[in-house]
Amino acid sequence: MKIAIVTGAYGFAGANLVEHLLSKDYKVYAVGRRNSFHNERFQDAPADRLIKVFLEMEEYDKLPEEIGEKADFFFHLAWGGGREDFEVQMKNVDGALKAIEAAAKISKDIRFVGIGSQAEYGIKSDHDFITEDMRLEPFSAYGSCKAAAFYLLRNRADQLGIDFIWGRIFSLIGKYEPSGRMIPDLIAKLSRGEQVRLSSCEQYWDYLDAEDAAAAIEALGNRGVAGEDYNIAHGDFRPLKDYVMEVADIIANEKGREDTHKLITFGDKASPFISLRPSAEKIKRDTGWAPEVAFENTIMKYVM
Repeated sequence: MKIAIVTGAYGFAGANLVEHLLSKDYKVYAVGRRNSFHNERFQDAPADRLIKVFLEMEEYDKLPEEIGEKADFFFHLAWGGGREDFEVQMKNVDGALKAIEAAAKISKDIRFVGIGSQAEYGIKSDHDFITEDMRLEPFSAYGSCKAAAFYLLRNRADQLGIDFIWGRIFSLIGKYEPSGRMIPDLIAKLSRGEQVRLSSCEQYWDYLDAEDAAAAIEALGNRGVAGEDYNIAHGDFRPLKDYVMEVADIIANEKGREDTHKLITFGDKASPFISLRPSAEKIKRDTGWAPEVAFENTIMKYVM
């Protein structure tokens, strides 16, 4: 049985990863913060294959004693704080370094997968095809610290002699997605017949179901090339407005609301104007992973 450690295990992406790994018969150590209201997740998980560990990031040096056995994979997803909260973002970098130190002590054969963000790329032209060899130009504290973590972790992994892989998530939707984000709020408002005011939605976007992202992260652990970084994206990008109108169509059909399109008002261009046209070819080539869940099917999970 493969053994995996997952930090940030009770958050949006982390919870999907934990459930995916359990479905693949992994034994999972799910590491989360104390006192999070998400810590009650996984109530039905088998007790012999899901072990809950509650530590703050600054306590990750205790992970080797908490785990107590060799593990095959260390998936580091834990990250917190506001995007411009420099103090907290820097603590995230420290936490990531503590995580890789702990991973090396748990097993010299462990594969460490760190999870970054499209924010590392910064603002690219509307015509740019975002590939992994593109220069990182983050403009927020969040993106800057994610990029810093990537470089520092890759360096430290080489010194420690363990495999390191980095995945950059673009835009996830699906199970466990919190309210306050565009898609769940759009669906909720249109379903209630409320007005929705958006930017022009001219920018390109790329939505990936969180269950597909979980499979991608597992694939990176098993087949990602050590030292490499990968985009975790669907690769079927299109103007954000197209996604919005598709959501409106689905709600009109499923809820019998003929006014959904009239409820949406498009305004000025977003500022900053971030347009995402990511390539997912590298992860597909190296791992064999490919997304399976269509955008429509993800939306149906919310509507139903």
